[in-house]
Amino acid sequence: MKVYIRPVNIIFGKMAVAAVEAGAALPFLGRHGAFQLAEVTLRKEGVVRQRDVVTAGDLNKYCAGLPASLMAPAEESMVHLMTARAPLNGGGKTIDLDRPVIQGIVNVTPDSFSDGGQFLDPEVAIAHGQGLKSAGVDILDIGGESTRPGARPVPVSTEMQRILPVIEGLRGCGAVLSVDTRHSEVMRASAAAGVDMLNDVSALTHDEKSLSVAAQTRLPVVLMHAQGTPQNMQDRPEYTDVLFDVFDYLQDRIRCCVEAGVEKSRIIVDPGIGFGKTASDNIELLKGVSLFHALGVPVLLGVSRKTIIGYLTGAPAPQDRVTGSVAVAQEAWAQGVQIVRVHDVRETKQALRIWSVLHGVEEAPN
Repeated sequence: MKVYIRPVNIIFGKMAVAAVEAGAALPFLGRHGAFQLAEVTLRKEGVVRQRDVVTAGDLNKYCAGLPASLMAPAEESMVHLMTARAPLNGGGKTIDLDRPVIQGIVNVTPDSFSDGGQFLDPEVAIAHGQGLKSAGVDILDIGGESTRPGARPVPVSTEMQRILPVIEGLRGCGAVLSVDTRHSEVMRASAAAGVDMLNDVSALTHDEKSLSVAAQTRLPVVLMHAQGTPQNMQDRPEYTDVLFDVFDYLQDRIRCCVEAGVEKSRIIVDPGIGFGKTASDNIELLKGVSLFHALGVPVLLGVSRKTIIGYLTGAPAPQDRVTGSVAVAQEAWAQGVQIVRVHDVRETKQALRIWSVLHGVEEAPN
């Protein structure tokens, strides 16, 4: 039997502080937020056996009444949900997670689903990254291999030829630099070239050497869930319950990474929207993304311009999905997601600023 605790009715700012002081809510990820309710689910052998919605004031009492084997995991989840995430440190740069963070996309590829070919020239990619920095990006995620559904693998040598000049050209721009790759050789070379963060859509499973390289570089690393490979992941994805199945997978990958020498303090998780999921799977993950905070690590969400936006809005072209992408980013922040990965930084930054001021996370200008 496993227990899962998902915070709901999340509030922010002065209202959150007052609710915690009144015993009507519990702190959520530090000083800005609080949650008033929690959905507690018990699952055995993949099957949900019990699901209850519990008020914050009754949550401790409820957990004390769980079977003895579940009390420690439940307490650990509650601590994770109530504790602020420490800043991420890598490559001499710090990522402050006390506010929402924007990761901008730099695809140095001919075949990415939204902007493939636009930034294949290194100088154009560098200029694009500098433009995203001017627009307010915190992290630049540089990738040289498309992992969209149906994409074909790229030789490691080609991937490095594409991205290393871009990494070197952006090294002094002031943004945290991330490399989006599944290959240990690319990770090692990118770390030597000056990246501050690793982002692997296979959660360090595609290349058997990636775990050791991630441990050696001592950089923050994003572990993303994907069912299958880019070639087959959308054929017939299947889950018992997608939200809890993805949670269990990421929990296991965190354990494997820690055992391999990757400190938990350097791990970020990404539920992998669109990677081996149906439209209904993606919707369930987006609705329940606050569950992943119970893992005790920062959460990254990448939904920008993806098919699920088109499915929900009727916008067939990726470039026409900007407004829907920003709406999803706002919902992600409302559920405590620390990092959003986006194409449209300026638009997302504006939405972030408005949301943060209205919810008391940031102060309005005088």
